[in-house]
Amino acid sequence: MRLLVLGGTEFAGRAVVEAAAGRGWDVTVLNRGRHAPVPGARSLVGDRTAPGGLAALADGEWDAVVDTWSAAPRAVHESARLLRGRAGRYVYVSTCSVYDWAPPADYTEDAPLVEGAAPDAEQSDYARDKLGGELAASGAFGPGGSLLVRSGLILGPYENMGRLPWWLTRIARGGPVLAPGPRELPLQYVDVRDLAEWILGAVERELSGPYNLMSPQGHTTMGRLLEACTRVTGAEAELCWTDPETVLGAGIEPWTQLPVWVPPGSEEHDALHRADVSPALATGLDCRPVEETVADTWRWLTAIGGTAPRYPDLPAVGLDAAVEAEVLAKAAGHRQ
Repeated sequence: MRLLVLGGTEFAGRAVVEAAAGRGWDVTVLNRGRHAPVPGARSLVGDRTAPGGLAALADGEWDAVVDTWSAAPRAVHESARLLRGRAGRYVYVSTCSVYDWAPPADYTEDAPLVEGAAPDAEQSDYARDKLGGELAASGAFGPGGSLLVRSGLILGPYENMGRLPWWLTRIARGGPVLAPGPRELPLQYVDVRDLAEWILGAVERELSGPYNLMSPQGHTTMGRLLEACTRVTGAEAELCWTDPETVLGAGIEPWTQLPVWVPPGSEEHDALHRADVSPALATGLDCRPVEETVADTWRWLTAIGGTAPRYPDLPAVGLDAAVEAEVLAKAAGHRQ
């Protein structure tokens, strides 16, 4: 298989390149050359936001293209139009955020989408930009030649969103840790490597159309996730399970200040952790245990010195230590 990856040096794109190279595929990547190339891939340099930035793709043919672009849809529009007729399939890594917020529990790929996206638009907001990217891919390659991967929460090595790395570094610091409950709260996510393997399998199967791409509902729980972090770091940390009412009453923001977590019963939890993923499972999605994802992420994080890279312009994640200590102290006082 001849695969072209647009990007291919960070997180999801890197995982796709590594998985494809591991299968012996002929892999080409196009990016701005700001990161070290992934072994096993041929590197082309180009800036999709600059005039003539796609010149390196003037020649060549590929069985599939994988595109993870997350800004102005115009970049996907121009890439897909250029490659139409020279690539067999265009895979666009999108997001479940393209659904009209907040989709209800068990939502499928037919759920209503956000409005106002255009395939050749400039950058607006994340959800509309991603839907614009979907429209650009399917507009150029048609519904039978485009694969739209609507990922949910993505975790694993090379994460540049800061979510699992924050929990790992916080727990590695030790001491009492504010653990938002309930412990059995079900979580839905996908390991970036499982996402990559599914994408490659989908290319081989010539799949098309949209797919929700996350683990089965309840693949793990908040308890298993944080307990795995405690084990792999070897830290002397105490998980202090705190009820959602106390967390929210302290003004703590779910998802951002306490990454991954959103309170049970909320529309946010249904939207982020209760998607219907039966089509992806039926077409080969295989999700590894959360303990493996956590252990491998910690191994990578320690290998690079303990500080994870951060995707530009993303808001900071994680809870301020002083706020955490204050909430824990109040909770302890109420228990006495």
